[in-house]
Amino acid sequence: MKISASLYSNKVKSLEELVKELDALNIDSFHIDCNDNPAVFDDIAQIRKISGTPIDLHIISSEPEKYLDQIVRHEIEYVQFQYEDMRGKNFSLPKNRTQYGLAVVSDTPLEIFEQYQDQYSFILLMTTTPGQSGGVFRKDNFNRIRRFGKMFPAKKIHVDGGVNDEVSFILRSMGVDSAVSGSFLVNHTSMGAALMGLKMQDVSSHYQVKDIVIDKENLPVLDINTCTFPEVLQAIESFDLGFTLFTDNSQKLAGIASNADVRRGLLNNIEDFNQTRVADVVNTTPISIREEATISDMLALVTSKSFPILFLPVVNANQQLTGAVTFNNLIRGEV
Repeated sequence: MKISASLYSNKVKSLEELVKELDALNIDSFHIDCNDNPAVFDDIAQIRKISGTPIDLHIISSEPEKYLDQIVRHEIEYVQFQYEDMRGKNFSLPKNRTQYGLAVVSDTPLEIFEQYQDQYSFILLMTTTPGQSGGVFRKDNFNRIRRFGKMFPAKKIHVDGGVNDEVSFILRSMGVDSAVSGSFLVNHTSMGAALMGLKMQDVSSHYQVKDIVIDKENLPVLDINTCTFPEVLQAIESFDLGFTLFTDNSQKLAGIASNADVRRGLLNNIEDFNQTRVADVVNTTPISIREEATISDMLALVTSKSFPILFLPVVNANQQLTGAVTFNNLIRGEV
């Protein structure tokens, strides 16, 4: 996941000093908020003289199209327009190298992106109040990230607001492409340490597993007592997560079948695949985690195992299945 440093969140250092320090740390991009103020392009011109790092421009205006010429002139790499200020306006974008996105606040329905999807390559989810630095990440945005990914799988997801080291880890695990960090990064006593925290897995814990879990309703879950082997295969195929979960009559976690489990089951019946039973492909003692566990607890569990864990069933105090956490996106993002 790329990190975009919010330059205007720092009110102490000069723009040149801040840019040079962040460049020395190999920051991915510079985030600039334009609250309907053309003067920001003077700052962009200054940045271009001393840095080749991509610009990530967030325009908050009821007439964002008036900035298109400046965007083209300065060859800005990433631009997002604030949907709520546009009031539903849609206009043609120049065919230049800029990648355009749509920024939305946490209460705006994700469905509005549909009318923009032909021109916009990403969404910027505002997870605190737009234009304000130092806010707290709203937990409901974890679900919005997951929903948008399902609704528009070809589009990238950017996040802005309340991104610290722990939130960054969660966002990476969810497949977010880029995150804007303001106060946590540019006002830190050591920006190098802060940036490392945004990219590493050693995090403090303020969030619980239940805050980031994929709900049971959005997972392949079968009754272990009644399902058939073809149903197991179909569940894995339909949800495209690489596994199927099983519960018993009390809704307690009864097992998991991964692609690898299915492969082993088929190999054991290689003379006649039709003899393969559900029991041949189910791991009835899967590793799981309680929903009230912290993110640090989850990381400690995963890293304590000698084998890679790509998904983790989540249970409540009664061992009933409530959801799962997947790590596929995190692994892709770290290599």
